[in-house]
Amino acid sequence: MTFENVLFGFTFYYPLFMAYVWIIGGITYYLRYERTSLHDQNPLTELKSTPPVSVIVPCFNEGDNIRSVVDALSRLNYPDYEIICVNDGSKDNTGAILDELIATHPKLRVVHQARNQGKAVALNTAALIAKSEFLMCIDGDAILDPDSIPWLLKHFETGPRLGAVTGNPRIRTRSTLLGRLQIGEFSSIVGLIKRTQRIYGRLFTVSGVVVMFRRRALLDVGFWSPEMLTEDIDISWKLQANHWDVRFEPRALCWILMPETVKGLWKQRLRWAMGGVQAIFKYAYIFRHWHLRRLWLVYIEYNLSVLWAYTMVTVLVLYILSLFIYIPPLWRVEIFPSWHGVLIGTTCLLQVLVGMILDRHYDKKVYRHYFWMIWYPVFYWMLNMCTTVWSVPKVLFRKSGRRAVWVSPDRGVGSADGVHVKALPPTSNEPVPQPHRGNHD
Repeated sequence: MTFENVLFGFTFYYPLFMAYVWIIGGITYYLRYERTSLHDQNPLTELKSTPPVSVIVPCFNEGDNIRSVVDALSRLNYPDYEIICVNDGSKDNTGAILDELIATHPKLRVVHQARNQGKAVALNTAALIAKSEFLMCIDGDAILDPDSIPWLLKHFETGPRLGAVTGNPRIRTRSTLLGRLQIGEFSSIVGLIKRTQRIYGRLFTVSGVVVMFRRRALLDVGFWSPEMLTEDIDISWKLQANHWDVRFEPRALCWILMPETVKGLWKQRLRWAMGGVQAIFKYAYIFRHWHLRRLWLVYIEYNLSVLWAYTMVTVLVLYILSLFIYIPPLWRVEIFPSWHGVLIGTTCLLQVLVGMILDRHYDKKVYRHYFWMIWYPVFYWMLNMCTTVWSVPKVLFRKSGRRAVWVSPDRGVGSADGVHVKALPPTSNEPVPQPHRGNHD
């Protein structure tokens, strides 16, 4: 077997193989867990009890969003909860707005931190002062669905070793091609992967934008780590490495803003990639412990995805060089492999379609963006490849123990230079999508 065959085979067939793994896993999850409960109209009535819940909202420069976020939280379909907003050294008017909202929202408690210390520190602060055993954590720009708490809390009634349940983030910024592509991404990649990993029993990460924790589990693992760039990935591994279970609940919806500029998307995905690389370095020790063997497969799959990024870059470099200089046949790789490319493109569209079919119960208008998904392999595969390749040296040369602090992200086409768009109305002409709970197939 030649070098060309090995390099070409892994580069083009690894994503093909994993696509079918996610498709089969997502369908299996739907048939096993999801299908039978789609007709449930009021999850609150199915709870055996309604223990207090603390909703934690870490904030940094969320002046344009926090009012809508708190207003939405005040209308949750749950009888006993408090809202804790942590203003982590914001430089805008976030603190003033929160102080103003206290007068009209009796459930709201506000903590002001003098300087930007990072999301993990904000979460730790809120967890220590919270009055409840169950902590619902969302981002400062996220609109939580009214029924999210009951859907997530239901899992804790049947899982005494359950440490966290992550919800289903849905995209609100749908005005541009980048925004529409992310709708397909969150269905075909995020949704299918979490469903598949739940079948296996271990998740690579919860979604930090919508997740509920058992505080006793957080206390057992030492809460969030301030030096980790993606606190949600790290806390997922900390919990599972200490025998706590993590689950996925697709009916717990949260409507979020995402970057719609290339620059903003690059910064976000680079941080995500660096957080994943940090995790594979930090948790490499799991292979020394047989009782952590169910984490091995998740760990290996992520490492293979990093390896794929480097092999894809190698293919691109060799192909470009072959256009200008002589490359020996042993090292020559053809980047447009006729039927291989057609097969991968078709499989990618199939994966997106399956993800959208599964998520149609929660986002009725998700299909209208399917046409744009033809561009997904071209743009997002290249973006993820580049951010992954760049993240490894960034993590290796990052100062050990350096705290991860907030950086205001791009929040869609209504923002510029880090200024956030307003949470409502949405940034496109269509209304904010609402979960569909009518008659299901």
